[in-house]
Amino acid sequence: MNRKTVLVTGANGFIGRLLTKALLSEDVHIRCLVRKTVESAGGRFETVRGDLLVPATLPEVMAGVDTAYYLVHAMAGGRAGFERRDRDAAENFVRAAEKAGVRRVIYLGGLGETGDDLSEHLKSRLEVADILRSGKFATTFLRAAIIIGAGGASFEMVKALVERLPLMITPRWVMTRCQPIAVEDVISYLVGCLKDERTSGRTFDIGGPDVLTYKEMMERFGRIRGRSLYILPVPVLTPRLSSYWVGLITPVAPSVSMPLIEGLKNEVICRESSIRSLIALQLTPYDEAVRRSLAAAD
Repeated sequence: MNRKTVLVTGANGFIGRLLTKALLSEDVHIRCLVRKTVESAGGRFETVRGDLLVPATLPEVMAGVDTAYYLVHAMAGGRAGFERRDRDAAENFVRAAEKAGVRRVIYLGGLGETGDDLSEHLKSRLEVADILRSGKFATTFLRAAIIIGAGGASFEMVKALVERLPLMITPRWVMTRCQPIAVEDVISYLVGCLKDERTSGRTFDIGGPDVLTYKEMMERFGRIRGRSLYILPVPVLTPRLSSYWVGLITPVAPSVSMPLIEGLKNEVICRESSIRSLIALQLTPYDEAVRRSLAAAD
């Protein structure tokens, strides 16, 4: 019997690389959509060159695909116009997937309340979800907050701030609550959704066991790293203004870091936990996730 083909878009990205490795242990044929060359895994998956912003490249990518992971975002391509690029990529993907008869799509997006006060980044993530859910295929939407893992933008920003700025004068967003999740747990959920058809067509919030403010996250990161950290919140420094100095301090590209920082005004915690009744998972505490990530990065 032929193995079903699973497409991983964004295969060269932080999540895409880890997901591809995890899928190697599953009984599926993996196809990676890339714009650049990806490392080989001894012939255990195939790579197909394509670009979601170039529709003519997509028929070959989608041919024979049963399930596709949508892990694409346009922030890395530059700050200006990333919402338009995200929208165009999602719409092109939907048209190509429908034409090819793709059965399921699994999308990793962002947590965040609905409403007019969302950051541009979170609005764009939710808009992409709506576009994907308009397709004829069944879309599983996983909504995650900060993902803790070496190489991830959020982790690298926090790491740089803690290691380079023992004293931080910050805006009030440091008191916003979030629910960080270890990257290993995100990968387990992504693979679990592929294996469990009960997740098809549903939306799930995913987060770790700890709900923390950003201030608490950075302080605990500092203790794990053995560094003293003093954080002074002030009311006059806006998220937009703070994004500029974060862009100077951290190694993350400003086109990625600035939208993320501006989104910190929005509380990102799980409002439901139904996925835990479908996919049994021992969630990783924040401190342990940081220790693992530091070990992988050092």
